[in-house]
Amino acid sequence: MLHGMSSTEPSNARTRFAAIAALPDERIDVTEAALWVAAEARPELDVTRYRGKLIELANRASQRLASARDTSDRVAQLVRFLHDDEGLRGNESDYYDPRNSWLCDVLDRGLGIPITLSIVWVDVARRLGLRAAGVGFPGHFLVQVAAEDGAEILVDPFHGRLLDLHDCATLLARSAGSGASLEPALLRPAAPREILVRLLRNLKHAHAQRAELEAAIACCERILLLIPGEPGELRDRELLRRAFRARIARLH
Repeated sequence: MLHGMSSTEPSNARTRFAAIAALPDERIDVTEAALWVAAEARPELDVTRYRGKLIELANRASQRLASARDTSDRVAQLVRFLHDDEGLRGNESDYYDPRNSWLCDVLDRGLGIPITLSIVWVDVARRLGLRAAGVGFPGHFLVQVAAEDGAEILVDPFHGRLLDLHDCATLLARSAGSGASLEPALLRPAAPREILVRLLRNLKHAHAQRAELEAAIACCERILLLIPGEPGELRDRELLRRAFRARIARLH
């Protein structure tokens, strides 16, 4: 793990993110990387303090889960604790607010999108000894927890609920159409690099919607640190750079 510092500047945040992006997948700390993403927008961000917030959250959750009977019960209680007691929920009224993609703001405001809420959920769950992982489900990021009997428990942190396969099929139909088939591969755990790419693509889209071109370009650049030479990101970066240059030209 690359330990956070008391404060940061955007250039240092990018350096710290680049160091994480260069690691093999099994050594990437998704939570820390997500905090360094936020640090480019929040120069005053104390990464270490927000790691501490997650530890405190897990400590409070541990007390809530002390009476749980088994993994299924622990997961159900953790869903209620994070969503109902702590107020971590989806921002349905302003989904594309960039703050929903900055992990520090998610923890401060209690509002996020499926992927950032899932990052918090997995971080806390793992500190409690649960075998949790993010799932890059189409259109709606989820969490999967392995139970003792080999079953997989699915969680939707955005709405604060447990899911069954019928629920997943309904979610899939909303994002991919009624003819989409719920294949097992859609519910596999996502690799750390996949999670960070998806986080940054969501953030890029949020910035682009607001015509925040420099911030959108920065998202492309960080994605290219994770998957160098990715054609779609090279294309998007160039298109955004052209739009930014055109904007500057109009001002002169």
